[in-house]
Amino acid sequence: MHWRSLALFLALLLPAGARADLVYVLNSTDATISVLDAATRSERNRIQVLREPHHLVLTPDGRELLVADSGGNEVFFLDPATGQVLRRAPISNPYHLEFSPDGRFLVIASLRRGQVDVLDARTLAVLQRFRPGDKPSHVAFSPDSRMAYVTIQGDGQVAAFDLETLTQAWIQPVGPEPAGIIWHRGQLVMGIMGSSHFVTLNPETREVAPAFTLGRGAHTIFPAPEGRALYATSRVDSRVAEIDPDTLTVRRVWAIPGGPDCLTFDPQGRVWMTLRWSRSVAILDPAADRWETARVGRSPHGIFYKSMGQGADFASRQPGATSGSRPLAAPLPGRPAAAPPAAPGLVPGAIPPRPPVLPASLQQPR
Repeated sequence: MHWRSLALFLALLLPAGARADLVYVLNSTDATISVLDAATRSERNRIQVLREPHHLVLTPDGRELLVADSGGNEVFFLDPATGQVLRRAPISNPYHLEFSPDGRFLVIASLRRGQVDVLDARTLAVLQRFRPGDKPSHVAFSPDSRMAYVTIQGDGQVAAFDLETLTQAWIQPVGPEPAGIIWHRGQLVMGIMGSSHFVTLNPETREVAPAFTLGRGAHTIFPAPEGRALYATSRVDSRVAEIDPDTLTVRRVWAIPGGPDCLTFDPQGRVWMTLRWSRSVAILDPAADRWETARVGRSPHGIFYKSMGQGADFASRQPGATSGSRPLAAPLPGRPAAAPPAAPGLVPGAIPPRPPVLPASLQQPR
């Protein structure tokens, strides 16, 4: 038996509390999924997919992890506790995918084919297909699950879809190459990848306003599970910023080389991120002002942290924690536990003890 298969077999025999936390990383260019041991940052297993996986999302019940292989036109369903592939389903060019907050719909953005599909989340039947423009990119929802919002990267717009009537409600220009998008306190916040800033969009009036500047390739934004911060990335200038959720101002910035992209969070409050250009993931501890890296495959993109111990369901129970697009109603009680000491053998990140906030001149888009 291959040692990786043996490791998986032994892991299945252990009680949940004794198993290591897992981190799933989608290696787009390698067409693989790296399964990391979160404690040691070492790769426990590598799952082969078809052609080009980009994004992933947990089912509302937390039982399956969906991995979208856009190049292979399939979605892989994994057991998040073990990494076992449970089943596969043919889906047309699934790039980014999200479940509506009520769990009824699965909305898929197809970057290459210019389509947005609304699926029945239970049967995966396509209920409606839209063709809103060039390169549908990322998906977000209103808290009541009535509306889905998709950034149309090639056209510099955001399209809104009514999930009750299955119609396109409107489309609004927002800036060049909009990418990651979230619903946040009654408005949409998104990165404008063709510039250096993030903007807000009022879904009622469709007013677009500058939010904050971070750097070239302003890309994605994710709410931390406890609701006390947002984290945003600049893929070209390789920056990660902590954002005040009340004012949308930049609190702190870390310069992390390699093109930070998608984020996930662990129960200790650390931020895990894929570095698209360096075959690595970075693990940022905001409390200690330190980051470290671990090796994965080529062009890592989507990432998901699965906690196996006490509080293992912290992510799956909190909308916004698993994907960054679902609305978080209110901050969670309590504060993250102190982070344990760094595991040995990691590559340390050299950042100042107190990373500087961007200068005032950079706080608004030029």
